[in-house]
Amino acid sequence: MLAEALAALAATAGSAVVTAMATDAWEDVKARCAQLIGRGDGEAAGRQAERLESARAELLAADDRDQTAGALEAAWTVRLRDFLEDHPDAEARLRDLVEFAQAHAPASAAGAVQVNASAYDQAQQAVQGQGVQNVNFGPPRS
Repeated sequence: MLAEALAALAATAGSAVVTAMATDAWEDVKARCAQLIGRGDGEAAGRQAERLESARAELLAADDRDQTAGALEAAWTVRLRDFLEDHPDAEARLRDLVEFAQAHAPASAAGAVQVNASAYDQAQQAVQGQGVQNVNFGPPRS
């Protein structure tokens, strides 16, 4: 049961870290994550920060960000799960990192749904992702 809880925490943390890569909170999340995984060792934390920054660059340069984010989340989940197995005493600090990352992620970073809309013949439609939209359709064209 404990192993399942740690695996779930690692998955949540992997997702939170990758989500943070595209937010204004990235530098803080990166620093906290690097310090945690580096276990307070400045050189180890520096290596982890470089690894995190490399992952972020990969994500931001990707043509398919969703696919790349999924792969990065899987990789960071494994890395964080291995870290927790080696250092179970770090569980509380990893939970703190997750809470920080989630608290500083904008609502739009939590996910989005893209709608594909099609209209045929004389159909009229208006699709908006967020905000307020006022639409006044006129009579159908003859």
